[in-house]
Amino acid sequence: MSLMVGMLFSPLTGLASVAGFAWIAACLYVIAKKTNTENPWLAWIPVANLVPACLIAGRPWWWGFLFAISLVNLIIIEIVVWKTFERRNKPGWLALLMLVPVANMVIPGILAFVD
Repeated sequence: MSLMVGMLFSPLTGLASVAGFAWIAACLYVIAKKTNTENPWLAWIPVANLVPACLIAGRPWWWGFLFAISLVNLIIIEIVVWKTFERRNKPGWLALLMLVPVANMVIPGILAFVD
């Protein structure tokens, strides 16, 4: 029975993952365009999207490599998101909401589409 349930939800999980990536990529693309960041199209390429994320936050592109280091990446993502909030003239402490499930899908939309 559980195999049947797993087969039913596996395509739904895959579809949700693709939809989640598309949402985050679209938000990152819009933020990059609004902040005049070079190569905003990189937002649509997995892993390469770390480059515009770092550049938006005013950090060097090579900070993207720091995302590959366990535990360090938790600190780096908060710094990048915090600085991105500040770059978009929003309070930086709102970046802490990225740690909350569901809120971490709403916050990028606020950054991208709310002026």
